[in-house]
Amino acid sequence: MQSSIELHRTPETQYLLRIGDTCLILAQRLGEWCGHAPVLEEDIAMTNIALDLVGQARALLTRAGQVEGLAHDEDQLAFLRNERDYFNLTLVELPRGDFAFSVLRNTMVSTWLKLLWERLAKSADSELSAIAGKAIKEARYHQQHSGDWVVRLGDGTEESNKRMNAALSELWRYVPELFDTDAVDRAASAAGIGPLWSDLQADWDKEMGLILGEAGLTAPAASAFRSTGKRGMHSEHMGYILADMQYLQRAFPGGVW
Repeated sequence: MQSSIELHRTPETQYLLRIGDTCLILAQRLGEWCGHAPVLEEDIAMTNIALDLVGQARALLTRAGQVEGLAHDEDQLAFLRNERDYFNLTLVELPRGDFAFSVLRNTMVSTWLKLLWERLAKSADSELSAIAGKAIKEARYHQQHSGDWVVRLGDGTEESNKRMNAALSELWRYVPELFDTDAVDRAASAAGIGPLWSDLQADWDKEMGLILGEAGLTAPAASAFRSTGKRGMHSEHMGYILADMQYLQRAFPGGVW
């Protein structure tokens, strides 16, 4: 088995990995829908969204490796880190759930990513700015597509509304982590690399409020619970994801297609 790499945790590297890992792990969860979506068209759509997110993750992990300065490439960063060296939002590592759960999570994350990409397009890091310029278009589509399903299910049958409310109740407690700001964010903001995540909250609340309102759904009250995936402290689900993701690379070190 190939040993794990040792990560150089500079603030800029962590800032990039937080976004890249969020895209990567959500793509892994969406990939679980391949062949299992309720209709063929949605099966294809969700798989394509996953591929978009993999593309964004590849670009960000490549840039993180360049910034880190240890010559780690995208594959090493994707497959050879220990769990505590992944910095994705806890929200994206939660089990796949039912279709209502997945489209609501996609809507929440794509709305957040869209707002983040819009600000990263003005980054002082020209490479990151270029990545953001392409990713904005994809995130807008992801938000629209998933948001349409949230409205359709929330304002649909008694059963679909029940499932959307159950998904909302489960997912909403993970929202604070999307806007949690710490020393890593402050360092990145001071260097002109990207925004404080807290700066996204007002716009996110507004856009999600419009979607939920159209769906006839009400956001739950805030809870005291705080998730910590962006700091490398994950839920019990993360280990299972990494076992699937990392097996081939570790079993056949350096393998290529």
